[in-house]
Amino acid sequence: MTASSPDEIALAGRLAAGDKASFEALYRRHNSAMVRLATAIVKSRHTAEEVSQDAWVAVLRNIGRFECRSSLTAWIFTILTNKARTRAARDGRMVSFDSDGEDDGLAAAFDGRGRWKDLPALWEEVTPEQIIAGRNLLDHVNRAIEALPPSQQAVLLLRGQEGLGPADICAALGISDGALRVLLHRARLAVRRRLDAALAEDRP
Repeated sequence: MTASSPDEIALAGRLAAGDKASFEALYRRHNSAMVRLATAIVKSRHTAEEVSQDAWVAVLRNIGRFECRSSLTAWIFTILTNKARTRAARDGRMVSFDSDGEDDGLAAAFDGRGRWKDLPALWEEVTPEQIIAGRNLLDHVNRAIEALPPSQQAVLLLRGQEGLGPADICAALGISDGALRVLLHRARLAVRRRLDAALAEDRP
């Protein structure tokens, strides 16, 4: 795992001391992504907001015991993930973040280093400001992400939106490095396919 940076260690100290401004800044930075990830797991925005609030309470209650062996962000999302999975189980839903090993065309899409064999044409031709069928590209991306299974949404959000490294994501979700790579590739491939389909539909 990635150890806490000096800035995060200092922030944890301020949080433990009850610094309101530090908490508010941290809340603004992460809460949107936390609710989004929790929604992927519990399948209800209202429940996800409750889970996120429960996670923040746990963060503040336990910040004095934060040992800085991981990044503060990874620690927060580990708490959130555990809260969301517990709530999903209570509501009769089981969520696994392990990959199931089936072949979804990953070998054909990515090389041995995990890079695209063929760069998606959509990403070369369209910018977020351009319009596809009256909606901008970001709308399509968000819909594509929301359509992913919870495990794929989780790795994509933690990697892309929160910028966590592989080790921290694995720790937060309780998965292996191999499972992370498969889930991330599947998520990217699914988003690409959905965007390619949207572009094809809008071509004259």
